[in-house]
Amino acid sequence: MTQQKIISLDELLARLAEHRQRGQQIILANGCFDLLHVGHIRYLEGAKALAREGTGILVVGVNSDASVTQLKGVGRPLLAASDRAQLVAALRAVDYVVIFDAPTVADLIAQLRPDIHAKGTDYATDNVPERAVVAAYGGRVAIVGDPKRHSTRELIAEIVRRFRR
Repeated sequence: MTQQKIISLDELLARLAEHRQRGQQIILANGCFDLLHVGHIRYLEGAKALAREGTGILVVGVNSDASVTQLKGVGRPLLAASDRAQLVAALRAVDYVVIFDAPTVADLIAQLRPDIHAKGTDYATDNVPERAVVAAYGGRVAIVGDPKRHSTRELIAEIVRRFRR
């Protein structure tokens, strides 16, 4: 089932057109999801909850391996994009996953034109880098999830600290 949620951009565009015809809202969330943690779960569940009751389709853009390395530095990602996509796709809140190969999600937003672009609480609506792209077609940006108290970088550091010999 999870593999069926991971689709190409072309297939995603076709499916979203069908969902729009049925009056369903499209919500886009994105991230690296290098080590899935509770902050990610709360972010994605919060994104899904933005939709009108029962009408939301949550699409998650997962950064490609090259874009994660560009954003996070050498040694990242820890998991390949296909593995990270499968982990995200396994979550009940997620309807589709697409892997994108850019350091920002702006191009993907421009192509998908989601009704709502969801970002985590490490942003405010006025500092979301893609806000102008979303505003240009009449979409909206929403901040979701719990306060930013979880980070993959900190989780990796804690694992290294605990298991250093």
